[in-house]
Amino acid sequence: MKLFSWFVLGLLVTAGATLAAMQSALVIFTPDSLHWVAATGPAKGSWNAVMVGNPNSSGNAIIRVKMPDGYTNQPHYHSHAEYITVIQGALLFGMGDTVNKSNARVLPAGSFIVVPPGVHHWSVAKGDTIEQVGGEGPLTNIPVKQGM
Repeated sequence: MKLFSWFVLGLLVTAGATLAAMQSALVIFTPDSLHWVAATGPAKGSWNAVMVGNPNSSGNAIIRVKMPDGYTNQPHYHSHAEYITVIQGALLFGMGDTVNKSNARVLPAGSFIVVPPGVHHWSVAKGDTIEQVGGEGPLTNIPVKQGM
């Protein structure tokens, strides 16, 4: 199965502060100081900002993902637990192997999600949305093969 790395899913702001405190230097970000990078590959159309760690290697990592209205994170799963906090906008969040908006749960800003390893899930941005995603790196999405 092809693994691809792209920035996804997050911890509460306080958890991010805790991880930052474990580092050797103080880390502070304000919304206007984030360095947003356009995503490529399957995540094309979203933008990512690394908060703590390296999401492409082992160890704790926290990123923010900015998505335009209607952006769809196709069905996937992870080998590690992931932690998502909706910072702005809302997510339509669902579980399973296909995107079915009628079965989605609407998660407004301030919502927090813990996705256990191996759980098939997907999301759709409702409005311009920012989520904070954290977990044990590398933060990888393993795509669900359609027709499984």
